Amino acid sequence: MKLHELSPVEGSKKSAKRIGRGHGSGQGKTAGKGHKGQKARAGKGMRVGFEGGQMPLQRRIPKRGFNNIFAKKVVSVNVGTLNKFEDGAVVDIAALVEAGVVKNSFDSVKILSNGNLTKKLTVKVSAYSEAAKAKIEAAGGKAEVV
Repeated sequence: MKLHELSPVEGSKKSAKRIGRGHGSGQGKTAGKGHKGQKARAGKGMRVGFEGGQMPLQRRIPKRGFNNIFAKKVVSVNVGTLNKFEDGAVVDIAALVEAGVVKNSFDSVKILSNGNLTKKLTVKVSAYSEAAKAKIEAAGGKAEVV
C-alpha cells in the first residue's frame, strides 16, 4: 500500500452544511436563524445562564453556609479494614492507596476504631482515635504518627 492509495473510510467524510446560499439549498433566506431577534443577529452568543435579562437561576436561589477553601481533607479508615493486609505488614499511606482502601485526593489519613483487628500490623498514618490506637496495640501491632 502506498500513500496515494489511501482513502478515508466510506461515510467518515461529510461536507459542511452551506447555509445562506439560496432557496434551493434548503438553508437559504434566514439561514436557519428564524426571523429577527437576538439569536438571528451577527455575533449572537449569550453567556451561559443568561435568561434574557430575567434574574438568572443561580442568583435567584438563596445561598447558605460557608465553604472553607483552606480546609484539609482527612480520609478516615476503620481498623476493621486493615485486616486486608498480611500479618506483620507495614501499613502506610502508600500501601493504603495501592490496596485501594483510599483514593489519592486527600491531605491526611486518620484511623478510626470501627471493627476489630486480628493481625499484627505496623500502621504509619497521620492520626488515630484513642480507641483505634488501643485496638492496634492490643493486637500486637504499633501505631506510629507520620
